[in-house]
Amino acid sequence: MTAPHPSSIHAQRYRAAMVTGILLALALLSVLTACMVGSVGMSMSEMASGLIEIVQGSPTTMNATLLELRLSRALAAFATGAALALAGVMMQTLLRNPLADPYVLGVSGGASVGALAAMLLIGAAWVVNVGAFVGAMLMALLLYLLARRDLRGGAAAEGRSSLLLLTGVILAAGCSAMVTLMLSIAPDTSLRGMIFWLMGDLSGVQTAWLPWSVLIIVGLYGLRFARALNLLAMYDETATTLGVRVGALRKGLFLCAALLTASAVTTAGSIGFVGLIVPHACRFAFGSDHRVLLPSAVLSGGIFLLLADTLARTLLAPQQLPVGAVTAMIGVPVFLFQLHRVHRK
Repeated sequence: MTAPHPSSIHAQRYRAAMVTGILLALALLSVLTACMVGSVGMSMSEMASGLIEIVQGSPTTMNATLLELRLSRALAAFATGAALALAGVMMQTLLRNPLADPYVLGVSGGASVGALAAMLLIGAAWVVNVGAFVGAMLMALLLYLLARRDLRGGAAAEGRSSLLLLTGVILAAGCSAMVTLMLSIAPDTSLRGMIFWLMGDLSGVQTAWLPWSVLIIVGLYGLRFARALNLLAMYDETATTLGVRVGALRKGLFLCAALLTASAVTTAGSIGFVGLIVPHACRFAFGSDHRVLLPSAVLSGGIFLLLADTLARTLLAPQQLPVGAVTAMIGVPVFLFQLHRVHRK
């Protein structure tokens, strides 16, 4: 195998740094836009004075209070979108299926069952978050136990991803039936909140430590094994021949995608299309090299969901729309356009 030329390596690093720098600038701009735009607008000077009060620990003015609320929601939206996009990249690599997304294996269905059960039985916000995360991880554990042989590498496991996919789809269907049952017996006082949670809603988000923590840990893991992911995207035998521990890597991808999905759904409910269209858009724009694809998907997913949430709370202000509905309205035509481009190629 011929070693890459040093100039080629330098060009790849320069391209990755340039893409990351541009997306970081766009991410900062999207955060500023989210903080300035709303039913009550804020100027740059008002934001600066409010930020000084927040840093000093004494947010007493309206500008500081409003900025604190919008900034915490913006950071939560960015982390959630980044987690969903990264989970989408990992799921598509694991299953070698361009239609795979973070919700395809039923982890989000487990989170929905846990969250709605907590709303019916108790109703406290922190209990709902705990129920969603526990439900998601229990579903991931059940899926792993049912399909752990299919997560092993080697020629014997080649093509078994279809069985893993089908198992996840069946589990997701079972969770959907349980969600429908709980909605049918829910009292009217809880029904609206349950529906908003299922559609994806960031209006009640206060802190985002969970998605940020999981995102940082999994992001570092992905970058550490980015070269191996490039090989895994081809065939198990090829990756094994080149020294990749395919079985361990596939299990790691499954665990990372499950954690990312659980943290995102726990924070904002079920928000569709982010983990499906953002990885495809990044592949079209920046290529399939995971050393560039992973950071670009993280930043693009965060930007996309943050701008969608800004639209959700400003289109009919002061009334707020569920952000999941906005991402669906944007995602459907975008995904159809992407499919059309793939078909033409």
